[in-house]
Amino acid sequence: MQDTVLPSDLRFFSVLAMAGSLSAAARELGLTTAAVSKHLTQMESRAGVPLVNRTTRRMMLTPEGELYLEHARRILDEIDELSELLGSSKRRPEGLLRVNATLGFGRSHVAPVISKFVTEYPQVSVQLQLSVMPPPLTDDSFDVCVRFGEPPDTRVIARRLAPNDRLLCATPEYLARRGIPATPHDLTKHNCLGIRQGDEAYGVWRLTASSGLTPKTETVKIRGNLTTNDGEIAVNWALEGHGILMRAEWDIRTYLQDGRLVQVLPGWHTPNADIYAVYSQRHQMSNRIRAFVDFIAEQLTSRSLITQGGGSAYSRARGFLDEKSM
Repeated sequence: MQDTVLPSDLRFFSVLAMAGSLSAAARELGLTTAAVSKHLTQMESRAGVPLVNRTTRRMMLTPEGELYLEHARRILDEIDELSELLGSSKRRPEGLLRVNATLGFGRSHVAPVISKFVTEYPQVSVQLQLSVMPPPLTDDSFDVCVRFGEPPDTRVIARRLAPNDRLLCATPEYLARRGIPATPHDLTKHNCLGIRQGDEAYGVWRLTASSGLTPKTETVKIRGNLTTNDGEIAVNWALEGHGILMRAEWDIRTYLQDGRLVQVLPGWHTPNADIYAVYSQRHQMSNRIRAFVDFIAEQLTSRSLITQGGGSAYSRARGFLDEKSM
């Protein structure tokens, strides 16, 4: 009786699905595209069903292919974890680690941490993929996802890596020209820079008063003539004096410290967006995943965040405005 699935097929198909095309998988595996196509054809012949729908432009898994991939990844994870458990006395992480992060934060903060991580643990190979939208929590394409906000799904492990306060800011020149907002409602009179990212409601800022016994929250429908899905572009627009920006202090702390940007409405704060490492419960025994999560948590928390209160930034903006009016 012919085997329906061969052990070598599992990792091959996982790489193929991750690559997204026969040619990309060929580069990843160090094979020719023809060899990859032949291997896939042999797999489908053994399985008796098509696993992939091929077109000239893209490759999509069939329902049977999705089922095959789900089980292949689970089996591969269990093999890797068994190897780690049997060799736990070595205590040195090794193997492949697949990491996902958002575009801006991944480029600026996660990628440098990974560079240090593989220097410390050279036996680990890391694949970093950046995306605008975080993958679904049920997606097995990645071992660790670095994302903003604690996920509601209790089937995954979410470790808080660092706080992530989002601040409103603008250049002193812009505020001198247009005035300093005293209340959230004043933002409707300003040019606010929009960022379309994730599942957040676009064009709506929710602000809660930092003082008072009873929290007071105001929702503001912002308006502006500049919108982007890239946070770095939005920061540059703010630096060029185009308007008021809401951005994580991770991305603007240097500009706040040197005075190129100043905080707006320091008495109000935005919804929590702390940074989390998210991974499957079945990966909690993985040596390389635990090592990476510990490493990135240490790296992110060791970086100094802004310590001065928003009042000092507001005072600088107020002073700049007063000087211009003299």
